[in-house]
Amino acid sequence: MRYYVLNRGDDISIQLTRKFHELAHAHGLTEDSEQPEIVVSIGGDGTLLHAYHTFLHRLEQVSFVGIHTGHLGFFADWRAEELDLLIDLMAKNPLGEGNRTVTYPLLEVVLEHSGQPVTFYALNEITIKSEVGTLVAQMNINGELFEMFRGDGICVSTPIGSTAYNKSLGGAVIHPTLESIQITEIASINNRVFRTLGSSVLLPHHHHCDIIPHKGQKLQLTIDHLTEKWKDVTNIRCRVSSRKVTFARYRPFPFWARVREAFIHNSDDIQS
Repeated sequence: MRYYVLNRGDDISIQLTRKFHELAHAHGLTEDSEQPEIVVSIGGDGTLLHAYHTFLHRLEQVSFVGIHTGHLGFFADWRAEELDLLIDLMAKNPLGEGNRTVTYPLLEVVLEHSGQPVTFYALNEITIKSEVGTLVAQMNINGELFEMFRGDGICVSTPIGSTAYNKSLGGAVIHPTLESIQITEIASINNRVFRTLGSSVLLPHHHHCDIIPHKGQKLQLTIDHLTEKWKDVTNIRCRVSSRKVTFARYRPFPFWARVREAFIHNSDDIQS
């Protein structure tokens, strides 16, 4: 199996990367930075987001697995002390044999900029804000006016990204296998001119939304962890992408167990 490792860059992650290479070599795995079959991120969920965008051009040919060196994450679900077990499973259980991968839907964002479309694929979310002041935008769903928005911004998330920024905004937690996108407001202003629903909206895979910013606004767009500034944007179309991201699953780790571990579980809980 061909693999590649990206790490967070801190001392612990660098040391763990060295150990990973030693064990992988001993198990007959081959390091390949150009055409890996599996991409290993060592660090946290942010590291795996970086790995995803690094290998976005090979999304259909790679699977991702994360080793966390801090708190349990939604992407990085192996611990440092489990490195031996993970590599042993990787060597003995090649991908494609049996049910060892899961796929999750992505968010496709098409930005109309000076008449030219630019396409992005978000694993977690896109956040749209005005560079200065409040964001003013019209929102259409399936080509029809839905609402006029004014406020701090709009977050459009994937199901797997529903536990990230979306959750802190009061959006719903969505199981990552549901092919949908979620639109969540960021501090909307409601009056007689601008009136919004006030709650998050979930769109199925065959629907799309268009966010049409007020003319002349300079925008700040964040795709996952990547932030860029844009001007002369005439439309931002969001929909469920036909592309998917694949994660290697060498052992079961149910999504709701992840949610509980991340947000509810307390190691000091006493079972009565």
